[in-house]
Amino acid sequence: MAAPAGGPPGSDRLDRSVWVTAGVVVLGAIMSILDATVVNIAIPVLTEEFATTLAKIQWVITGYTLALATVIPVTGWACARYGTKRLYMTSLTLFVLGSALAGLAWSAESLIAFRVLQGLGGGMIMPAGMTILTQKAGPQRVGKVMSVVGIPMLLGPISGPILGGWLVDLDAWRWIFFINVPIGAIALLLSWRVLERDVPKPAERLDVPGLLFLSPGLASLIYGLATGSEKGSFTSATVIVTTAVGALLVIAFVVRALMAANPLIDLRLFKRRSMAAAALTMLLFSIAFFGAMLLLPLYFQIVRGETALNTGLLLIPQGIGSMLTMPIGGMLTDRIGPGRVVTVGLPIILAGAFGLTQVTADTSYVTLGVIFFVLGLGMGLTMMPTMSAAMQTLVHDEVPRASTAMNIIQQVAGSIGTAAISVILTNELKDRIPGSGGLGEAPSAAEVPPQVLAKLQTLMAESFAASFWWALALMTVALIPALFLPRRKPDGGRVPNAMPMH
Repeated sequence: MAAPAGGPPGSDRLDRSVWVTAGVVVLGAIMSILDATVVNIAIPVLTEEFATTLAKIQWVITGYTLALATVIPVTGWACARYGTKRLYMTSLTLFVLGSALAGLAWSAESLIAFRVLQGLGGGMIMPAGMTILTQKAGPQRVGKVMSVVGIPMLLGPISGPILGGWLVDLDAWRWIFFINVPIGAIALLLSWRVLERDVPKPAERLDVPGLLFLSPGLASLIYGLATGSEKGSFTSATVIVTTAVGALLVIAFVVRALMAANPLIDLRLFKRRSMAAAALTMLLFSIAFFGAMLLLPLYFQIVRGETALNTGLLLIPQGIGSMLTMPIGGMLTDRIGPGRVVTVGLPIILAGAFGLTQVTADTSYVTLGVIFFVLGLGMGLTMMPTMSAAMQTLVHDEVPRASTAMNIIQQVAGSIGTAAISVILTNELKDRIPGSGGLGEAPSAAEVPPQVLAKLQTLMAESFAASFWWALALMTVALIPALFLPRRKPDGGRVPNAMPMH
């Protein structure tokens, strides 16, 4: 057997070519993830710029998410059929083109359309990039490499508000999109120069019925969740019908995938304990994590009256914590197995999440900084080790389908988490502040008379604290499947792992 591309046989060392490849993939990942978080900050400005409603301009975000859900399912097949380098460069091209056009948008409708184009490219960047790295490094070193890819996933929600707030304050919202053009051009050039040449493979038939079930199913499911979040309730007819149709289509896909000879996503991979445990851990953790991440900036802006830029700065301790532990988590994943790492990381996150349940209207920023730092420490030991657990036992040709499946789980879980937690917060606000209208109409601290400000802040802070309890509960449940993650280092000799050098 040839030596793995990542380094000598039996060694955990990664050679220079792996790190260079990781740098190319991270550049694309940072661009796509940062863009999603930066745009959130600009929503009020875009509403005013195009003289439209908040409900309509929210489609700048929802349209992007729906495009992601539509294109992610086909990524695994496209990797196998056309090669990861071609697909990665195609996704970068679509994203950069969509970014340039979004920066030139002349109306809300045109901006929404160009964001959909962005999403078609952005949906393929992460799964294609993860496939490239996993195949390049091999299962014995996948934890270390995943820790590099995970940095933009954790830092995007933190650095995005800082960059977005700065650009909005400069009255330069178009640069939220234009900034992707030079970054994407560099990523494209490096991809062409650095990534290994794709080797043509015999044509593999696309599972068209599976695609017709899964892509519209995910889009309908996410649309229903997003609409429910916007309305502050899941009881309206539109929400129930679209969510139910989406769920039924996804179930139909599952039945189809278990019967088809070459399914769009091979669900039989989940018969392996490590893959199933990683998927369930990722599902539960992502619902809770992305839900909690929605609440943090809202707490600062609604309760404490902070600007978008200050909010991003206040969240920096979380990024510092994750940067400290993520490389350690990757190294330990390769040496002692992801299960031992995740079962340390999750309790640390639980400690930080418990601190969030105790927030008040006047909790000191020092205390909040410590809580965010603890959350970051735990996230660095949880998210990417869990992803690594799903990849470690796969052979070369299985990686694209598994990477696609895990990205779908993360995307859907994030949509469920943000929708559910926003509805919970809306109802908590309505219960405590009658007539407030909930989340979408909650007044900021600067919009009320001084004599009622303190009472209003207290009630809003109580609503946030109550909502954090739900996220804490779900993170606690995630500990159960985490106990079944592999608790020893991957056996590189058991899994065919020799990457062809092109």
